[in-house]
This record gives sequence, C-alpha cells and structure tokens, in this order.
Amino acid sequence: MKIDWKRKLTSRKFWIAVAGFVSGMIVLTNGSQETADKISGAILSGAAVVGYILGEGLTDAVNKGGGDGGEQ
Repeated sequence: MKIDWKRKLTSRKFWIAVAGFVSGMIVLTNGSQETADKISGAILSGAAVVGYILGEGLTDAVNKGGGDGGEQ
C-alpha cells in the first residue's frame, strides 16, 4: 500500500487533525490553552503554505512544455 503524500499534505482535513492532536497533547500535559491555540494556529498557517507550494508545483508540472509562453 503506497501513501499519496502530495494529496495528504494538501488535505485540510489532515492538517486540522494534526493541529487538533497537538493542541490536545499540549492541554493534556498541563500546557495553557493559549499556548495550544497559538501552536495550532502556526500549524494551520504552515499547512496553508505547504498546500500552496505543492499546488503550484503540481500545476507547473502539468503545464510544463505545453504552455502558451505565460510567466517567465
């Protein structure tokens, strides 16, 4: 069974699950809710960047060689 990492890393559900798990672990280990919120926000912000980069990379890969001259 092969994991499709490109699809996983661009999944919002995956990143929300990661942020929820990390947030829960922080609170479980007696960390403050404020810290958990900040770290979860950082994870989700990072996920948006990763998703954008992978999405643009996949789009560029599909358009490579058959473009109309677009951006250079």
